[in-house]
Amino acid sequence: MNIELMTIVMFLTLIVVIASGLPLAFCLAGVAALFGLIDNGFNVLALFDMFANNIWGLMDNYVLVAIPLFILMAQLLDRSKVAEALFEALYIVLGSVKGGLGLAVVVVCTVFAATTGIIGASVVAMGLLATPALMSKGYQKELSAGIICSAGTLGILIPPSIMLVIYGGLTGMKETSVGNLFAGAILPGLILASLYFIYIFIRCNINPQLGPPISKEEAGKWSVAQKWGMTLKSLIPPLALILAVMGTILAGIATPTEAAGLGALGALLLALFNRKLNWPVLRDSAFATMKTTAMVMMLFTGGTFFSTVFLGMGGGDVVADLMIGSGLNRWIVLAIMMFIVFMMGMFIDWAAILLITVPVFMPIAMELGFDPLWFSLLMCINLQTSFVTPPFGYALFYFAGVAPPEYTMMHIYRGIIPFVILQLIGLIIMVVFPGLITWLPSIFFGG
Repeated sequence: MNIELMTIVMFLTLIVVIASGLPLAFCLAGVAALFGLIDNGFNVLALFDMFANNIWGLMDNYVLVAIPLFILMAQLLDRSKVAEALFEALYIVLGSVKGGLGLAVVVVCTVFAATTGIIGASVVAMGLLATPALMSKGYQKELSAGIICSAGTLGILIPPSIMLVIYGGLTGMKETSVGNLFAGAILPGLILASLYFIYIFIRCNINPQLGPPISKEEAGKWSVAQKWGMTLKSLIPPLALILAVMGTILAGIATPTEAAGLGALGALLLALFNRKLNWPVLRDSAFATMKTTAMVMMLFTGGTFFSTVFLGMGGGDVVADLMIGSGLNRWIVLAIMMFIVFMMGMFIDWAAILLITVPVFMPIAMELGFDPLWFSLLMCINLQTSFVTPPFGYALFYFAGVAPPEYTMMHIYRGIIPFVILQLIGLIIMVVFPGLITWLPSIFFGG
């Protein structure tokens, strides 16, 4: 079997196996084992040696130690009710504005994203917290679902993000170190949040029935000083934690792994400050961290096996020759790669897409002369859409699981479409203005 046919058959086999419903990590590892044996003449020991070496290199990667620490930080914050206190304050401050509760959700999710990075926690927490308030004030179901699902996914992009940690560990390049990725993702994340904010504000001012304000009587219960006092009281603790984690990384004081440890300690202190620190919280946070870390590392292992076999048999060269040797303009090639990632996001988990595409697409991007950091952040921005694109966006199902029975999947699907378009607009902005990605890394890290 020639390498071109082998490449096509390998990808088709992977699609079929994933569609069967088997766990993704085992799909990747199983397909890798099958085609690895075919490629090396069914030499089981040679394949085992190759996989063992890959596992050793994976477990020896110091950067990946940050993953369980950031997950523990997220779990503790989720249970310390930081988001709940902030939403209650912003409910009062922004509630009298048309679409104000929706704007409050975006602000809370942006702050929460900069402290957790766990999509499930953000979407579920805001679904439970904000949906009853939005319903009671008469917000359109589609708009409510779209706001919570889209804003809840900001945590996958805004640092500290597990996806960026995995990406940095996957490439192992200085240009795409975790510190550079964190710095480069700040402005894109804030721009996406701003696009959501502007869209909600404009749409609700054009049609106030979509997001009516709270009554003047309810808004007038608190003075301006009381409103600002409540907001600052709920904002200062998470902002202090963000400064402790991101500030130490960007200032060069701590590595991402050390900052993750500091963040976990800060989250522990916040839980103590909010009087939520007890044995059940510690136990549940530890078990949830263990389960999530195990899932991420199994995905990483399966993805590493798959990419090793795929690149080892020459599949990467086939894809590179197809794109580079086609004579297409490099911007068209970039658009093709982004389109592939976007379409895969409709059906496959972001981690699998990352592990499958990065080893193939990164060499192509560098061969075409694209900045590796800029290209990496384009990939990550694009991957954010995988959480909200029907039919299998995880954020949609997280929200459906906690939403009141009045919300159907069609409400959620219709509501998310404008926000997916906003994410793609954000991606286009980053393509047209690459300095939005590269500026902060050049300031903090000089490159």
